[in-house]
Amino acid sequence: MTSSFIKLVDWLFKTKIGFFTIVVLSFWLKTYLIYQTKFNLGATGAMQQFLLLFNPIPTAILLFGIGLFFKGRKSYWIIIAIDFLLSLWLFANILYYREFSDFLSMSIIKSSGSASDNLSNSIIGILLPTDFLAFLDVVLLILLVSFKLIRIDNRIVRPRTSFMVVALSGLLIGLNLTMAQTDRSGLLTRTFDNNYIVKYLGLNTYAVYDGVKTAQTTAVMAKANASDLKTVQDYIEKYRATPNPAYTGVAKNKNVFVIHLESFQQFLINYKVDGQEVTPNLNKLVADQNTLSFDNFFNQVGQGKTSDAEMMLENSLFGLPSGSAMSLYGTANTFEAAPAILGQQGYTTAVMHGGKGSFWNRKNTYKSWGYDFFFDLADYTNKKGFYLNYGLKDKLFLKQSSKYIEQLPQPFYTKIITVTNHYPYPLDKENQQIVKTDTGDSTVDGYVQTAHYLDQALGEFIQYLKDTGLYNNSLIMMYGDHYGISGNHKKASAQLFGQKTFDDFDNLQFQRVPLIFHMPGLKGGVNHTYGGEIDVLPTLLNLLGVNNENTIQFGNDLLSSANRQIVAQRNGDFVTPKYSKVSTAYYYTQTGKKIKKPTKEEKDELATIANSVTSELSLSDRVITGDLLRFYEPKWFKKIDKSKYSYTVKDTQKLLEKLDKTTTTSLLKQNKGVSTFDKYKTDAPELKE
Repeated sequence: MTSSFIKLVDWLFKTKIGFFTIVVLSFWLKTYLIYQTKFNLGATGAMQQFLLLFNPIPTAILLFGIGLFFKGRKSYWIIIAIDFLLSLWLFANILYYREFSDFLSMSIIKSSGSASDNLSNSIIGILLPTDFLAFLDVVLLILLVSFKLIRIDNRIVRPRTSFMVVALSGLLIGLNLTMAQTDRSGLLTRTFDNNYIVKYLGLNTYAVYDGVKTAQTTAVMAKANASDLKTVQDYIEKYRATPNPAYTGVAKNKNVFVIHLESFQQFLINYKVDGQEVTPNLNKLVADQNTLSFDNFFNQVGQGKTSDAEMMLENSLFGLPSGSAMSLYGTANTFEAAPAILGQQGYTTAVMHGGKGSFWNRKNTYKSWGYDFFFDLADYTNKKGFYLNYGLKDKLFLKQSSKYIEQLPQPFYTKIITVTNHYPYPLDKENQQIVKTDTGDSTVDGYVQTAHYLDQALGEFIQYLKDTGLYNNSLIMMYGDHYGISGNHKKASAQLFGQKTFDDFDNLQFQRVPLIFHMPGLKGGVNHTYGGEIDVLPTLLNLLGVNNENTIQFGNDLLSSANRQIVAQRNGDFVTPKYSKVSTAYYYTQTGKKIKKPTKEEKDELATIANSVTSELSLSDRVITGDLLRFYEPKWFKKIDKSKYSYTVKDTQKLLEKLDKTTTTSLLKQNKGVSTFDKYKTDAPELKE
């Protein structure tokens, strides 16, 4: 060995800074290996791979650096104790992630059915011997110090050196955050998956981020009281529209399929490319006399995008002005969601999604909403070529979902979330059955191909329902969650519609998405009422004959003649049949002409509408951020016990088997155990030999 190497070893094993360096390096290496082997973080590209390697270092330097401020032996044991606590946090997340595909949070730990309760039931079954490697460096350090292979350096580390270590950690944390934000804009303000925080910033930074968010949430909730709810109730009762009696209960006790059309805009209906219909199946469905559709129905999402749409559809509460309500409040809050309401009306409730259950905090939020079942990617077969973008390809996902649909006791309420028609709209050549548009915008031009693929998948699914008999006893509801083409593609959007220009007013009108109800015997037609996603729940409940009085819902029945038809956008803009507002400008909705000099009457009307929109948004925000529904206890609704829900594959299968023995209402039981899976016909090329 060279003298320089010997000096390095002496420095590492005989000085306090050397010991500190050993601990940082060993913890960094261990953490990175666990990232790669115990978690599925999905790091792609050079930047993400680098950040995954880099992110354990800054916080390790900061936290272990605490020990440098102490003297002698105490300094060493404090550093080891910190290492143990960080390793324990790492170990706990390994177990929790294996069971729930997500990371521990303060909300989970604090809420009923906490992480410890969830894990204690099955910890023996999920524990692997290699999990204890999380403590390997701690054990080695204890042995090295105890047997004096690492000698205690009793010299005091100069304060200047200790503070330089802290400064270095701060610099590295800032660098880490800057690189992360460069690669993923809005990482901390628009969080939709904890995996992203850990992938970019590390598990320790995630803990701090989650702690800060939890503290902020707790502070707001602590200030809220029952009088805040009274203000909300007064506003809702003032503007509550009486449901349309002609449609009350027309779908009573029917199965409900809520089909989430990812990024699907209204203009796609009857749209053609080179003479070919983009959505022939949906076009046929909309034209059916048993279909009720709305052509002035708008998405109202904010930063939460899909999660905002789900919040509105299931709760008639708006998303938040920033971030995702499902991610920030879905775990701990009290809700009166559609699955809970219908579950207490005798419905089995389920949601199906071919992506990760952690995305948008779905696995925790769906418990708060009262879903009996959540089938996510872990419940589906995922072979090579099956997965695209954010989940299984729609045709493969819907076919596999039929296995679960046939096991659900009827009547059931099930939400099916498609994902293939998601930005940036990639699709393999085998599944491309329509040509791209030719605007020259690579993002926009692929949109019609994935939309066409989704339409084909829907056609196959509806045929399956007909072949199995479910069609005749079900209400099918479809909705687009948000825009597919953003306002950043104005030139391409203008070309799609043969327009010379595409301005802010056009973009607001472009926010129309489909809302479709279909059921044999339903009085159909195209309804021109102006409405939005906030109005879906009251409309659906009326169709099902569920009394919707005294609820905390900001929407109104779209079929009601008393509906005010004010469609609030999350940023304060709005659309009505007469006026539209974009930023500080007002327009006549029917002509698109800008209102430059409004009359006094127009000024008063616009001010009234604007005030109503502002009030509605702020009161909805107050319900969510203050968790005001915890103060609401109507006789007709029983609060959800979240601890009774478990969405692990094992627990789900046990529950399905139990239901199979106790009910005769599932399609599978009615068919005497003969599966209808073979009746599901698909042309998915991935399934061809």
